[in-house]
Amino acid sequence: MGLNTSADAPLPVGRVSRLIGGWIDKLGQVWVEGQITQLSRRPGAGVVFLTLRDPSHDISLSVTCFRQVFDEVADSVTEGARVVVLAKPEWYAPRGQLSLRATEIRPVGIGELLARLERLKRSLAAEGLFAPDRKQPLPFLPQLIGLVVGRASAAERDVLENARRRWPAVRFEVRNVAVQGVNAVPQVIQAVKELDALPEVDVIIVARGGGSVEDLLPFSDEEVVRTVAAARTPVVSAIGHEPDSPLLDLVADLRASTPTDAAKKVVPDVGEELERVHQLQGRGLRAVSGLLDREERGLAHALARPVFVHPQRMVETREAELDALLARGRRTLGHLLDRADSELAHTLARVVALSPAATLERGYAVLQRADGHVVRSPQDVSAGDVLRARVADGEFRVAVGAFGSGTEAGTEAGTGAGSAAETEAEAGSAADADAGTRAGTDAGTRAGTGAGAGSGPGTGAGDLA
Repeated sequence: MGLNTSADAPLPVGRVSRLIGGWIDKLGQVWVEGQITQLSRRPGAGVVFLTLRDPSHDISLSVTCFRQVFDEVADSVTEGARVVVLAKPEWYAPRGQLSLRATEIRPVGIGELLARLERLKRSLAAEGLFAPDRKQPLPFLPQLIGLVVGRASAAERDVLENARRRWPAVRFEVRNVAVQGVNAVPQVIQAVKELDALPEVDVIIVARGGGSVEDLLPFSDEEVVRTVAAARTPVVSAIGHEPDSPLLDLVADLRASTPTDAAKKVVPDVGEELERVHQLQGRGLRAVSGLLDREERGLAHALARPVFVHPQRMVETREAELDALLARGRRTLGHLLDRADSELAHTLARVVALSPAATLERGYAVLQRADGHVVRSPQDVSAGDVLRARVADGEFRVAVGAFGSGTEAGTEAGTGAGSAAETEAEAGSAADADAGTRAGTDAGTRAGTGAGAGSGPGTGAGDLA
């Protein structure tokens, strides 16, 4: 229940202490686990005084017990041991001090410790703190290395000497801490946080030499594991020897079997790197030389081809082919033109031989009536009609006389002979046609002259035909 107090009505210290003692007396017994940091057994005293500490949270409580309670475990319990006690809280009113009155003390055995570590391991693994994708890669050549290690320990010496032997220019930021006992956990946590806060630190090494399971318990503490998991700087675990496997090995970004192994994995060997550089230089030189030799051989092979040795030969060959094609084209075109000229001359001779103008040149005439129609038969005209006669050199007008037997005979004979001559002219050459025409004309003229009166109409009729 609450107390009614004020500045005007305060409670005395004794009453407050008695009230606190009354509340604590109401508490029952509890099982408490912790690590014994101080142990006082005075000879002849019936009470043993202990200090029980929680290493994860840096909290301690005083524990008292009767000598006979402690004597039951005196052989296995010393300072630094983990124990589980059954105790009842007590309040010492004169000093205002809380303590535990233990009625039973049980040392935590190795088997139980390992079982607890296994349960903690499964719990942290379920949270993903050991997942490989959370691990950060280490820098190739760290400029500043943070080292969390025991003061003047063999682990510190191994890391520093091996690292500087491999790379003399490497620098360290060392944090000396307790690596076992009640102060180990808070000091390791503080050192890791300090080094992680330094931006120039490239990697952190947490190193410790070998020891028992109890000695290595601080590096399996849950708070240490979570601190390393939250670090932004890569952390290397080098705890104990190869068989030792604290939980810090699982959460660290890299596990080294020993502190010496950590130095080798974090710092490259300058001799090995120089040898690797020389090897890479040799490989690069051989690769470039091989490439140049191959390209040089390819270029020489290309230059040895005829097209590069005699580049004008290709042009000359094409020029000869072009000249041959041009000559062949000219010959072909000449043959075509000659043939076309011959055909044209032959056609022209035929056209000239068959043209009316050529017929008129041979002495024929064309008679036309006044209306322009050509007279083709004696029946087309009458006596006294005036006709227009067309000859080779012009035209003139003629009058049709009286018809007689001689005229008709002459006309028919002349017409027949002329038709025969024209037929021969179409079938033969121009000269033959000319001869046939003249023969027909002469025959017609002679026939008209002999049968009739031998007048102009007879001759005209022959010419018309």
